[in-house]
Amino acid sequence: MGAGPSSQNCRAHKARLAFPPARAPTVSPAEVLIVVRIAEIEAGSIADELNLEIGTRIVRINGERVRDGIDLTFLLADTELEIETMSPEGEAVVYEIERDPGTPVGIVPAPDAIRECANKCVFCFIDGNPKDARPTLWLRDDDFRLSFTYGSYVTLTNLGPKGLQRLIDQKLSPLYVSVHATEPEVRERILVNERAGMIMDQLRDLIAGGLTVHTQIVLCPEWNDGAHLDRTIEDLWGLGPSIQSLSVVPVGLTKYNVNRPVRHLLPGEAAAAIDRVDEARRRGFAERDLGWCYSADEMYLTAGRPIPDIAYYDDGALYENGVGAVRRFIEGFAAGLAGVPDYSGQRIRLVTGRSMSPFLRDRSEALAQATGAAVEVVEVRNDYFGETVTIAGLLGGRDILGALGESRVGDVIVVPAEALNSEDAFIDNLPRTEFVAALGPATVRTGYEITEALAAQ
Repeated sequence: MGAGPSSQNCRAHKARLAFPPARAPTVSPAEVLIVVRIAEIEAGSIADELNLEIGTRIVRINGERVRDGIDLTFLLADTELEIETMSPEGEAVVYEIERDPGTPVGIVPAPDAIRECANKCVFCFIDGNPKDARPTLWLRDDDFRLSFTYGSYVTLTNLGPKGLQRLIDQKLSPLYVSVHATEPEVRERILVNERAGMIMDQLRDLIAGGLTVHTQIVLCPEWNDGAHLDRTIEDLWGLGPSIQSLSVVPVGLTKYNVNRPVRHLLPGEAAAAIDRVDEARRRGFAERDLGWCYSADEMYLTAGRPIPDIAYYDDGALYENGVGAVRRFIEGFAAGLAGVPDYSGQRIRLVTGRSMSPFLRDRSEALAQATGAAVEVVEVRNDYFGETVTIAGLLGGRDILGALGESRVGDVIVVPAEALNSEDAFIDNLPRTEFVAALGPATVRTGYEITEALAAQ
């Protein structure tokens, strides 16, 4: 089985490695293909003392197959563990561990392969990509693990009965589900998937299993609005309080997929949808003491209506879905204004897209008074995706450079942090380092709040 640590070393972590194992490891070739690999071992942990190697595959825990990182977390919760592994050299090894509750094993798994989407949605963002978009933008993800872990919305169409039962057994809640429509034929038409019409039965099964769900509708004019929207709101409300929220978000299209076959909402259509949502909200407050149903910020911007007050968003759990982000910006700006440093004699240039530029212009004078600087709002036209895309988070670095033009000594340029990914590159693959170099003498600051970025000197 290979050399292992002494029992004395393991007891230092309140664990024990038993030799020989209770039974011989049985790892089939098929199981080795669908397993979790160890990416990192926490120093001083049980796994470190056991000399587990990076790249080792975790095949089973207590006889149960380990399919992904969620399985690993779920199965490692026991205090008595029998872990079947396959070393990087192909050697099957079984470790038996006893530990005190709360003592971590110290295994950090490699990221799971993403479960891809089985739909061909009529508004799919993939169809809106330019041909040179970075590889990650072509991934059609529809993964319940990302829904549970990060709040990504999924459709459930790639899950059969066993997959749904797994969600229930492991209590993966809350989940975030893109419903779009509850009428089977309407949802099937939008998602272009015959399984899409099962959504109400799937939601009932999840709720019966004790899970809670946040839902959303991507509103497409002449597809799922009007009476269809009314029906979807009514059906989801009828499932009870386990459906914790419903967000209504307008469809977002680029120059590459607009009118193919979906078009944008017109102002009157956005206003009509807001009115329908407000009716649902009145019932929500009357019967459950919360709004429950929410119109996304872009609905208000399209309709030309004022952004609601902070109370509209209840606990603010849906900001990442574009529900309340503008209000959060307004409140954050007001709260942070007193803490910005002095920039007298300098020019502060605020980079943004068309959606947010009016809100920045309304506050530019207050920022100028607080900092002593000249403040300029630089509204950037999105040529990378097209003028229909107006949010700052999808601005390409080259489009921003074009809008900024020449910089001068003393310029402080504030770029929204959401325009950069985890690798510090813009959506058009321009690295931040090249972006900064192109601006010469200017200072570049990034942040999710303007005042936060200016305070980080």
